[in-house]
Amino acid sequence: MNLASTLVVAAVTAVVTATATGLFVTPRLDARKKRIGEAHTARDTFGTHLMTVLATCSLLKQTPVDNPDWTPVLRDRVKGERDRWLQQLDDATRWMVDHVFAYAGSWPLQRHKDFAVSYAASARGLVLSEREEATKRELLIALTTPVQRQFFGFWWTRVRHYAADQRAFAETLTRLNSEEPPAP
Repeated sequence: MNLASTLVVAAVTAVVTATATGLFVTPRLDARKKRIGEAHTARDTFGTHLMTVLATCSLLKQTPVDNPDWTPVLRDRVKGERDRWLQQLDDATRWMVDHVFAYAGSWPLQRHKDFAVSYAASARGLVLSEREEATKRELLIALTTPVQRQFFGFWWTRVRHYAADQRAFAETLTRLNSEEPPAP
């Protein structure tokens, strides 16, 4: 009888433990797993949009607005491509501002959160500004490069360039805020 009671107690204990875990622990772990996954997805998308900004600015810089040797058809096609790239800049910066809470809030340090929020707001404001395209492009590259390196560079690159990246970002923000937009 002693063996039977021990087996019954063990079975009841196992059932109660499994039920309690299934009812109370597993749902919390699943919810946490989902939140962490969403945060990492938002971070990855933020990184993709940073690269989109850098690549698009490079494409715009390398592609002339007009060339006298071009035919009207080629001129229209190149203008269409440039318009599409400008739309990509608009879309990327819009996403970064609209989803800043999802990716910026996922970093543990407040300085990282502030850095991401400041970048998103500044980049979006710059895209919306009335500055000339070349000036926007130059300022976007200057804003985006240190942010991309600090959030997505290799750890040794982040450490080595931390002070320089913070200084370059602050100087670009100062320049951005001190430049007067063109008169209407």
